[in-house]
Parts: sequence; C-alpha cells; structure tokens
Amino acid sequence: MNSNLQVISGAYHGRKLFLPDGARPTQNRARAAVFNMLAGILTPGDEIFAWDAFGGSGAMGIETLSRYDNSRVIFTDTSDKSIKSIQKNTTGIAANRICITKTDATKVIKNHVNTVNLIFVDPPYEDANVGISFVATLGRLAVPGTIVVQEIENTNQYTPDGNKWDILRDKVYGRARFIILRKKK
Repeated sequence: MNSNLQVISGAYHGRKLFLPDGARPTQNRARAAVFNMLAGILTPGDEIFAWDAFGGSGAMGIETLSRYDNSRVIFTDTSDKSIKSIQKNTTGIAANRICITKTDATKVIKNHVNTVNLIFVDPPYEDANVGISFVATLGRLAVPGTIVVQEIENTNQYTPDGNKWDILRDKVYGRARFIILRKKK
C-alpha cells in the first residue's frame, strides 16, 4: 500500500516507504523524534547492529541504515505482506547491511540478542503484552549496554523493570509512547 511514510534523514532521505495492508506504522514525526532522542545516545561513528523485531514496513530499521553508515539491520516479521513491504522498501540498500527473515521474533530472541546492540520493539498495539514480555526476556538475555526502543500505546501504564534497564527516555507522541532503555551491567 502506498503511504505518506518516508525516510526522514540521512542517505535515503525522502525515500517513500510502502506499507503492508493493515499496518500501523510509526508516523514520520514520531520516528523523527525517536531518532533525535537516539542521537544523544548513539554517535554517527558507532557500529550499529540493529534488530527491527516486529518489522512491519521496516521504517525504523531503514531509518537506522539511512542515518548510520556503520549499521546493519535484521528485520523479522511473521506476516508475508510485511516481509514483502520490507523487501520492497530496502531495494537498493547493500545486501550485506540487511537480513530479512519471516519469523516470530519472540521465538528467535536467543539467535539475535548477543549480536545486536539496538533493538526496536513495536508489535501491534493490541498485542502490547507480546512487546512487554519480549522486553522482559531481553532484560534477562541482552548484553549490557544494549539499547531498546519500545513503542506501546500511550494509554498503557507499563513500566520496564528498573533492576534490568536504565530508562533513558519515556515520551508520548500522539497515540504512541516511546520508551528508550539501556540494559544495565
């Protein structure tokens, strides 16, 4: 599906992103705000290996690839439509920078958690408990220093485990609430 979604900044600035049917993408303004917050946490020279765990359109991972030259991204999703959208949206991006897999992120945490340092957790809002459980599992398994960007509906009163995570940011943009976490040592 065509949309007004596009890459906000960096090498792929202005690239139009296609959406899978029924998707609830992170809107351009909210995504820009998240990456502005990440700019104070990540630096352009950092080697970033990100996981867009609930890929959808792949917008968060593609924005990472666009902004950070030293980045690679794993995209996972269970939907054929999402995988096709991510493939279409990553056309022309060097193959050695991306890995797209149709799989359930909750079942492959152990495969990726030790190799990535930035994880986007954005399951459908109606599946908020999936994201909350996912972050709890990451709290047990992630490497110290791993950054997690969790998106949930702004009405959700959830608070991440302060024994496992430093909460770096907790901001609301419209319907979305973004919590940026760093795994404690």
